[in-house]
Amino acid sequence: MNIPLAERMRPKMLAEYVGQEHLVGTDGAFSKMIKQGILPSLILWGPPGTGKTTLAQLLAQEKERPFYQLSAINAGVKEVREIIQKASQKGGLFDNKTPLLFIDEIHRFSKSQQDALLGAVEKGVITLIGATTENPSFEVINALLSRCQVYCLYPLEKEALLKILKKALAEDPFLTSRNLVLKQTAALVELAGGDARKMLSILELVSQSVDEQQFQITDDLVYQTVQSNPLLFDKKGEFHYDLISAFIKSVRGSDPNAAVYWLARLIAGGETVEFIARRMLILAAEDIGNANPTALVMANNVFQAVRAVGFPEGRILLSQCAIYLASSPKSNTSYQAINEAQKKVKETGNLAVPLHLRNAPTELMQSMGYGEGYQYAHDYAKNFPTLDFNINAKSSHSSFRKLIPNTTFIKKRSAQAYVDSENYTVKKTPTKIITLDDYVNEKNFNSIIIYSIYIL
Repeated sequence: MNIPLAERMRPKMLAEYVGQEHLVGTDGAFSKMIKQGILPSLILWGPPGTGKTTLAQLLAQEKERPFYQLSAINAGVKEVREIIQKASQKGGLFDNKTPLLFIDEIHRFSKSQQDALLGAVEKGVITLIGATTENPSFEVINALLSRCQVYCLYPLEKEALLKILKKALAEDPFLTSRNLVLKQTAALVELAGGDARKMLSILELVSQSVDEQQFQITDDLVYQTVQSNPLLFDKKGEFHYDLISAFIKSVRGSDPNAAVYWLARLIAGGETVEFIARRMLILAAEDIGNANPTALVMANNVFQAVRAVGFPEGRILLSQCAIYLASSPKSNTSYQAINEAQKKVKETGNLAVPLHLRNAPTELMQSMGYGEGYQYAHDYAKNFPTLDFNINAKSSHSSFRKLIPNTTFIKKRSAQAYVDSENYTVKKTPTKIITLDDYVNEKNFNSIIIYSIYIL
């Protein structure tokens, strides 16, 4: 049979549609539209195999609308304008009814191609249904997007996939003739990944790979037939950024197990070692910062190392770094501070540098007060002069001293444990928490080392 199983099993009416209950269920958005007799232009956004094309066809059928389908892969402005022209003519192709124009992969249309749709959509000459696997916010022009409602379609749940699977085995003439026995379904569901079309394609492949007229479909048979399962990954698409976002947020959230999993997903999808290492390098400064300054050193070393090593060994270095970063204490003080500083600069413009902080290489500049009152830090105890190094505290910009969020220094007299000679037990040096002012005024300054910085 030349027609693929997925096409043979495409629903003939809306009542047969499986999944997407938030759209076609009793209280679904599309169900309400049908009852109210309306159908606006819309964009269907979802991964492959979730029923976008089928849903568009069924909506046209349910509303008794003439249906015309174009693919953005092989159609251009000429084809679009021809449909619009026919639709605008009375007694034409569409018999005076507002046609439904379905454009598959609409994100592949160029700006000029999308512009060709604007007038017809706005005037109601056509009702546009666009299908896309990419985020329409990025791929569809704002003018067209503002004239359409966006609806999301989600990967099908296990129950929906099993329902489609059993329906195919019970109703498809070819499959029923093979007397197939569905003994196990886990592999089919897992390999489908929420894609009904993919699941049916795998089922068809399995049924054609065995000569016996009656056999059992098991997980082992499915895995043996498929061999591998290519992962969904697009380095230029939204899914790429979703994966890296999940990875970064797992590290930021101090979950090393999740971090390694998402790292493995990125590697399996073909992401480059440089990109992954670069993101960890940024993360080490943005999310860990001075809570563990060594994290930045670690990330930088890994970045250099993986560029020399590459895959597959580079995955070990990336895993080590990801676990280390996820397990490190977190502080975004540096990130917040520079953001606030840049905000102040943008708000206040080019404020003059205070005279005591200005360079004074000439006698004239010295006579004008340049450098006057400057306190050389090394001439003072603990190298801390009482000088204001920011905008003058007496000015309206004294808030500059509050750019850095409340910070607490954790200090230790020694990082080493010591042995109690009387009881022969190992004791750890106690940790004392002090404020920034306490740090400056600490009498036993020389005996104190900074351990780390945290945001309270």
